[in-house]
Amino acid sequence: MSTFEVRRSAVIPASAEEIFPLVNNFHEWTRWSPWETIDPGMSRRYFGNEAGAGAGYEWSGNRKAGSGTMEIVESVPSSRIGIRLQFTKPFKALNPTTFTFSPAPGGTEVTWLMTGENKGLGKVFALFMNMDKMVGGDFERGLAALASTVAARKS
Repeated sequence: MSTFEVRRSAVIPASAEEIFPLVNNFHEWTRWSPWETIDPGMSRRYFGNEAGAGAGYEWSGNRKAGSGTMEIVESVPSSRIGIRLQFTKPFKALNPTTFTFSPAPGGTEVTWLMTGENKGLGKVFALFMNMDKMVGGDFERGLAALASTVAARKS
């Protein structure tokens, strides 16, 4: 069984206290997530807590958007968010995802990390596609949009 890791970081010119709530609440993801515009007709359902541990989000969309759920399983204020990310389509996969927030010159370094195992159809898919190349650009766009969202809130 092969494993993969996709990691991207960016320094956002704001405090962790300003950035953290935008990641810790799935209702805020519509402002910055790189996948929110893939399918304009995508259905969304929020469940559990409003924010923090126990907050959940379910989506179902076209073939490119796929479907699945995310649930925050760990929320350490202004420091770390752990998410249980489960895809149901186009193939089943469980990809633990974390966001960490660390002080950095000029602001806060935000690191977005997703890990997983290539099993079943995912293993065949991995023979032809590199997860880092496939998802890394999305993470970069998402971090840039997160920075823009924070900047817009500050102005």
